Amino acid sequence: MPFRARPVVPLVAAVAVLGLAGCTSDEAPTEAAAVSAPPSATFAPVTLDNCGTSVTVDAPPERVVTIKSTATEMLLALGLQDRMVGTAFADGPVPADYADAYAAVPVVSDKVPGQEAVLALGPDFVYGGWESNFSADGAGDRATLAERGIASYVSPAACKAKEYMPDPLTFDDVFDEIHEVASIFGVVDRADTLVAEQRDLLASAQQPAEPTTALWYSSGGDQPYVGAGIGAPQMIMDAAGLTNVFADVHDTWTSTGWEQVVAADPDVIVLVDATWNTADKKIEMLEANPATSQLTAVREHRYLTVPFAASEAGVRNAEAVVSLDEQLAALGG
Repeated sequence: MPFRARPVVPLVAAVAVLGLAGCTSDEAPTEAAAVSAPPSATFAPVTLDNCGTSVTVDAPPERVVTIKSTATEMLLALGLQDRMVGTAFADGPVPADYADAYAAVPVVSDKVPGQEAVLALGPDFVYGGWESNFSADGAGDRATLAERGIASYVSPAACKAKEYMPDPLTFDDVFDEIHEVASIFGVVDRADTLVAEQRDLLASAQQPAEPTTALWYSSGGDQPYVGAGIGAPQMIMDAAGLTNVFADVHDTWTSTGWEQVVAADPDVIVLVDATWNTADKKIEMLEANPATSQLTAVREHRYLTVPFAASEAGVRNAEAVVSLDEQLAALGG
């Protein structure tokens, strides 16, 4: 088998990957990337410590299952749709640039697929956006998959163990994942191109002229679930020049109370737009609630939106930064 993975306690050798920094977006690979050398010509064996699991890749994966939009869109952004035999747990529609490529990939499940469904596809690699995607009730635990010769990989930004979780998450962490995944497939030149494009995209963002406080409202009715101080929401808001009203909470996301939101009275509210909890539904709730209806951002309809798939660490974060600044400018800064 070309893949070997085993649980480990200590850190193992670092990834054999180019150490360039960059950022991410939902931009499709450029023409230059599309005509780059085939993976077999640029691949070198890779050993890495992924959320505490040692993974060795001796040959580029050829039959990949992706779980969560962040994993799916990472491979699409690197032009690797021909390696994908199935995808699952989409957080929303893919960007238009990826639509045709995505349409050719079978959808296994709307949620986390079961192990039987995953094994039926005959994968040699499973790429998940969350550690919880890999469980006995889900796609299968990582050790069991490894016993079957199937390597697994979790987005490093989603690692939960203290020694692996980014604290705080930065764009460099996201860029590193682009290079790490590209090294696994032998397409490091495509990562270089993608990262450079994302750097340019971030550099193009026009930040607010005046200090602007913001609430990142992800979900929840009676108890809002909001962006806290060390995860993707904080990273995106920092880059967009927004001051997170819950930046002092040392977590990626957190549950809070509406009384804390009212006390903070943010200048704008960033609404995560999900199919199961749309931005419009959140607005309806905010405007119907006697307490939140008096928030400055609600009274003045100062709402910004981010697709759910762009709210987690991945190739759409840089575009989310630019989008937030453009939306804010449209509101008058």
